[in-house]
Amino acid sequence: MGAGHAAAAQTASGLPYRQIRAVYDDATIRVYQAFNDQIADAALAAGRFVAPFSRSRMTWIKPSFRWMMYRAGWGYKDDNQRRILAIDIRRDGFEWALANSCSSHPDPAMTPQQWQRHRDATPVRIQWDPERSLRLGPLDHRSIQIGLGGEAVPRYIDEWTQRIEDVTPLAHRVHGLVQADRLEEAAALLPIERPYLPQTEV
Repeated sequence: MGAGHAAAAQTASGLPYRQIRAVYDDATIRVYQAFNDQIADAALAAGRFVAPFSRSRMTWIKPSFRWMMYRAGWGYKDDNQRRILAIDIRRDGFEWALANSCSSHPDPAMTPQQWQRHRDATPVRIQWDPERSLRLGPLDHRSIQIGLGGEAVPRYIDEWTQRIEDVTPLAHRVHGLVQADRLEEAAALLPIERPYLPQTEV
């Protein structure tokens, strides 16, 4: 679905069914990932991803803070997702990823063989999953998840990444407020994510 078509498909909440929402400025856009202590500490020390981060595996980036909290359980889900990192990447890199992507699900317009060839030739996967509330329940609109593989991984590490920040303490603060049923205070701490209109069809 293209960005223009997505904007037309309104939900009961008034938001487009599929829409990229993120923290961004003229130069960078913020995405989130969760890692174990070893990967997180090495990345924070170097200012980019270094070993033991694997360049050979697909790595998923998420512009939605709340979806990252859902995936990582606020950093409490397991040891491999206990550290939440915010990564500011170049917007032209983000746009490259979108322009060189395909859906993580087969295209019904293609034969299985055509789909296989298309997927094998495309380094980036796109997936749309339900956005999450503060209590991590599914909402009626979707957030984008972007899987970087192949040539996209070294581009992400060596070219796009501008800044890495550990936002685990923020995740824990928001979670504590949600647990205490202080939802207004929790919401006030959330990163302000604005609709992002990509230059390419998604």
